[in-house]
Amino acid sequence: MTTENVKTDSRWSQSTGEIILWLAIVCFLATAIAFSWNPTPFAQGLAAIFIASAFAHACVLYSLRSALVLFFICIMITFAIENLGAATGFPFGHYHFEVDPDLPRVGSIPIIVGPLWFGAGYFSWIVASILLDGADRHLDRPFNLTALPVVAAFVMTQWDLVMDPPQSTIARIWIWHDGGADFGVPLSNYLGWLLTSWLFYQAFALYLRRGTIKRLNNEQQRSKLLLIAILFYASAGLTHVVPWLTGNSGKVTDAAGHVWEIHDLRETTVAIMLFTMFFTSVLAALRLMKRHP
Repeated sequence: MTTENVKTDSRWSQSTGEIILWLAIVCFLATAIAFSWNPTPFAQGLAAIFIASAFAHACVLYSLRSALVLFFICIMITFAIENLGAATGFPFGHYHFEVDPDLPRVGSIPIIVGPLWFGAGYFSWIVASILLDGADRHLDRPFNLTALPVVAAFVMTQWDLVMDPPQSTIARIWIWHDGGADFGVPLSNYLGWLLTSWLFYQAFALYLRRGTIKRLNNEQQRSKLLLIAILFYASAGLTHVVPWLTGNSGKVTDAAGHVWEIHDLRETTVAIMLFTMFFTSVLAALRLMKRHP
């Protein structure tokens, strides 16, 4: 076999592997969009894959050490503030989790909550870094060190803005004791999300500034990794389209006694998603295309 034949076989094998990887990603995201909105054991399994994908992505784009640092920073800060919030009402508001009491907990918070913060938080961080022209690779600049955590916190909070009303009011995974104007969710919740996510993003930015970020020599490979992050972020919002399309009817009452139309809640959730998470994803994709046509 000639050297040219070996190179051809190698390129074919690499292309085939890449096609299989993309098919697997598309199949997983399509399944997540179709089924993640309904809190079932299957949806919990999809959430676990989502979290594992975020960790694997961080290992490839940064390094195993950086992925572990972000994971533990996120876990420690979010569990501390979630427990503070559940006990005192600060900073989110008064609430408690209503999920299966047999689930393992850290304090009063189900153990899955911290890893979910990490999974969504990591992809939000990547989307924010794309919007700021790769700010995560230039954290030695004071502007990026300050701006990236702030922008990432807003990108992350968009996810909760979309997710919280149906999950707390219809699915009743957690309960807001005093209700709130946003279909039973108080404004303080979103301000608490901004604060919490900013804290672990700022800590991670300070770590990355002092550490060494893996430099991918192949910019095309890096672009593909960034695109995958955008798709994962967008899919977390698109999952709310399915229950809206199924035309759920009826009413739901929050803990404060306010009655909401389920169809109105579902449609409003999709409208908010389109003009927050989906628009942010499109904008990030356009920024990526501009940098790497």
